[in-house]
Amino acid sequence: MREIKANQIKNKVKELFLRANFYTNPDLIQRLKKALEEENSPIGKYVLKMIIENNKIASREEVPICQDTGLAVVFVEVGQEVYLVDGDFAEAINQGVKEAYKEGYLRKSVVDDPVFERKNTKTNTPAIIYTDIVPGDKIKLLVMPKGFGSENMSAIAMLKPADGEKGIVDFVVETVKKAGPNPCPPTIIGVGIGGTIDKAMVIAKKAITRKIGQSNKNSKYANLEKEILTKINNLGIGPAGLGGNVTSLAVHIDYLPTHIAGLPVAVNVCCHAARHAEGII
Repeated sequence: MREIKANQIKNKVKELFLRANFYTNPDLIQRLKKALEEENSPIGKYVLKMIIENNKIASREEVPICQDTGLAVVFVEVGQEVYLVDGDFAEAINQGVKEAYKEGYLRKSVVDDPVFERKNTKTNTPAIIYTDIVPGDKIKLLVMPKGFGSENMSAIAMLKPADGEKGIVDFVVETVKKAGPNPCPPTIIGVGIGGTIDKAMVIAKKAITRKIGQSNKNSKYANLEKEILTKINNLGIGPAGLGGNVTSLAVHIDYLPTHIAGLPVAVNVCCHAARHAEGII
């Protein structure tokens, strides 16, 4: 067994949320530059240039890439040989979020009661935490400050198995079409297929964080990603919804086994900021 202190988790979570909000991942920067070359609309090109410049300013000045610094989502892989000491696991994560959002002057956007009172917790907590137990003696943290301009455009459907590939393509493309300019395109589209209705959305959200340029390892799903991306970019929504042929930067599909009677399909939409960072303790 390996001992890991709660304070180590807190410090790593804090570090990762600051990094995610200030620095754009290199794979996304490269994809935006490629999108600038691909875009055929003058105003679309202008928007992409401004996005790239904004990312440079954010990292140089260490200021948020976007004013919506998101709901704190944390994916955790805990090694089964880890022994946590000196604190509570969830509290350590939430404390890291609190400190990051306070010290980084990041907008705090969490309300405690979603329906009636809607009072801001003023700490951007509690975080949404997904935990998996894995072999080993390490803890892997993947943090995702998820903005809600894009989250609000996400959708889920329980398709019939007979709907198959065409049904999936139609549903994902229609979701992006309905979203229009609202999720701040160009977007990254995470698609979760299979599992249960709730698990499909979780894997869709995590799929967004896959390195851009890495297709699904299954060639059939990789081809499905390409087909959906092509159809999305043929919608003409374009950067910032102002027209053009770059509506989405990538489509990432993940899938799980499911019941013989169902075909859950989840679409998690993410704006061009696509903030995430990961680290290992």
